[in-house]
Amino acid sequence: MISRFGAFLRSSIGKKALMAVTGLLLIGFLIVHVVGNLTLYADGDGTQFNAYAAKLEALGPLKVLAEVGLTVLFLAHIALGLRTALENREARPERYKDLAPKGRRTMASMTMVVTGAVLLVFLVIHVIDFRLADFSKVGLAKLVMERLTSPLGAGIYLVSMAFLGSHLWHAFQSLFQTLGLRHPSYAPTIKWVGSALALAIAGLFASFPVLCMMFEGQWPWS
Repeated sequence: MISRFGAFLRSSIGKKALMAVTGLLLIGFLIVHVVGNLTLYADGDGTQFNAYAAKLEALGPLKVLAEVGLTVLFLAHIALGLRTALENREARPERYKDLAPKGRRTMASMTMVVTGAVLLVFLVIHVIDFRLADFSKVGLAKLVMERLTSPLGAGIYLVSMAFLGSHLWHAFQSLFQTLGLRHPSYAPTIKWVGSALALAIAGLFASFPVLCMMFEGQWPWS
């Protein structure tokens, strides 16, 4: 049984299935992450956001375990994505030319490797920036607001969120196809949900630099 499962994971179908599962888990993480970040809007001085960050830090070993798990997920997803893209190119070099007349190609589907690479670079910058920064005196919320009111910081963030939206746009629909869950009768619903989810996640993340620059971190509704 174990050997068969190992053989399945080594197969092209197995790699794609595992990539779909890791992608689905990462989408779940993004939803949780953006919902938590919305506490930045709860008040005008970041008290609620700092409290949220403090609760995460208080998890101690569980937080470390979660970070390790997320790192493994990201690395596995990236490695599987690159491997699958290379195998597809080697095995079916004419595939995308054949699909072109049928209108199945989109800009999002054709640039998955590119958008994924950009997101990887952004993730590395993002993690280094916030993990190495000393926010013990000013608080994490203040640090976030300072970064996102900077034209350079806001610009990098907004461009990266545009790539994230494009990546999610195709990824959500593709994972249902890969896992054999994309039945023609509800394919339009999957497409609609995937598009809405991509816009919602990328849009909410993008709202942070936009509103930080507009109101300089002092929300008028607080």
